[in-house]
Order: sequence, then C-alpha cells, then structure tokens
Amino acid sequence: MAEADPGKEPKNFHLDKPVESRPFFLKGANALGWGMQNRFSKIFDPKSGRTVMLAIDHGYFQGPTTGLERVDVNIVPILPYCDALMLTRGMLRTTIPSAFTGGIVLRASGGPSILKELSDEELAVDIVDACRLNVAAVTIQVFVGGEFETRSIRNMTRLVDLGYRYGIPVLAVTAVGKNMVRDAKYFRLACRISAELGAQFVKTYYVPEGFETVVASCPVPIIMAGGKKLPELDALTMAYNAVEQGASGVDMGRNIFQSDAPAAMIQAVRKIVHDKMKPSEALELFQTLKSEQR
Repeated sequence: MAEADPGKEPKNFHLDKPVESRPFFLKGANALGWGMQNRFSKIFDPKSGRTVMLAIDHGYFQGPTTGLERVDVNIVPILPYCDALMLTRGMLRTTIPSAFTGGIVLRASGGPSILKELSDEELAVDIVDACRLNVAAVTIQVFVGGEFETRSIRNMTRLVDLGYRYGIPVLAVTAVGKNMVRDAKYFRLACRISAELGAQFVKTYYVPEGFETVVASCPVPIIMAGGKKLPELDALTMAYNAVEQGASGVDMGRNIFQSDAPAAMIQAVRKIVHDKMKPSEALELFQTLKSEQR
C-alpha cells in the first residue's frame, strides 16, 4: 500500500523522549475523568491552582437580596473579573450573557425559603438540564447537624452519582445549623463527611483558629465561603489567611456585591487569591480603583 503522505520528510517519533504522564493540578482530582478535569479547569486557574468564585445564588431562598436586586445592572459588568459564577439556572438563563467564558457552578438544591427550616431541601435541578447549560459543576447544601441532615447528605450522594454519570463535579456547601458552633471541629466533620461521600470539592467558612486543619483533613479542594458583609480590609484579610492556610480559593458574594465598589473589590480579591498580595496592599488597590470609578 502506498504511503498516505508521499514525498514528506521521514517521520520523527522522538524515541529519545519518554511519554509524559502529568498529574492534574488540583488536589484530589487525579483519578477523575477527562471531562471532570476539563470542567475543573474552567473553575480553577491552572497556573495558580485557585479560584475567585462569585456567589449570586442567594435569591433561591431569600429573594431579591441587597445588591442583587438587578443582576443585569450590578453583576454582569463585573463578570470579567471572576473565574467562576455560582448561581441558579433561572438567573443564568434570563440574565447572564452566553458569551461568559468562566465556569458556571449551578445551584442544584432548593425548596424552603427563609420563612421555613432551611435544611429541608431537595434536589431542584435535573442533571440533564445542567448538561444543557454546559455547567462546570453543580452545587448542593449539606446540613451536617441540621434537622434534615440525612436527607441533605442523601441529596448530595444522589447528585454525586449523577455527576459521575455525566462528568460534572459536585460542590458540597457546608451549611451551618442555627444551633451549631462555627469552629474547626465542626467544619472538619462537615467537610470530611462531604468528601468521603463523594463531593469533588467543598465550600466552607473560615475560622481563625484551626482552619489549616480543616483543609489538611479534607482530601479535596476547600473553597472559603465569604459569609456576611465585612469591612473591606477584614474581608481581604480573611481571604488572604484562608489561601495562606491552604484554601484553593474563595467564593464571595456579599463582600463583593454589597461593597461600595464591587468591581474594585473583586479585583482586589483576585490579587490576593492568585498573586498572594498582602491585605494592606490589596486595600490600597481597592481604594485606587474605587476612586477611578467615580
């Protein structure tokens, strides 16, 4: 049989170079399939190994949250500064431009409003719809210690099974019950349970004492939850400490969209997460950008 490419130079198979088998850059993700790893690369920056996620899913249980009254006005302009966006499918379809190239982390649980017991959640998204939306991950609350603890964990494991079927990672969000103490012991418990039962990454709150043990005892990436609105320096310091102690990034909402200058704030957070800028320097950057935006 004739050569398929006659007349070309002899082939070079680089016999002197062994085939490389490079580990995936993200903690605990080497055994995942190509599809999951590729989706993770849309959430986490492969260079820094970290992410700045913007959480705007608050409306799924508390309605039009302050700062999120008009997502098209307040959030869309700052999308270029986030690596990933955490939100509901309703807001994604109605408001977020389809040209957005960051990772979409889709809220998959819901049910009760702030008027009811929040741990009484169910799965609220079909995994096939998540595929239609081309999301990078799906996320669900896990209420360890809550009234409906077993149900929430079962919801998560069902979502993990579906995620493996379709190649979509699952983010477990460690929600804190009304009567639970926010300390490292509790978050070690909640994060480890979530990872042991299959979540590929976990979002949890920062605690000043022992956060590094929460990260160390969890075999998958930990993302720091922003929590309630803080003064800018406090929020930047919290993000810095979390990353220094091993967090793979932050998922901030109110500390960005409730800031006086959301675009300036998210850019300052980026500098901390990806470049490990000191909080005082990040605050100066925030103030400079804020003054330029006036």
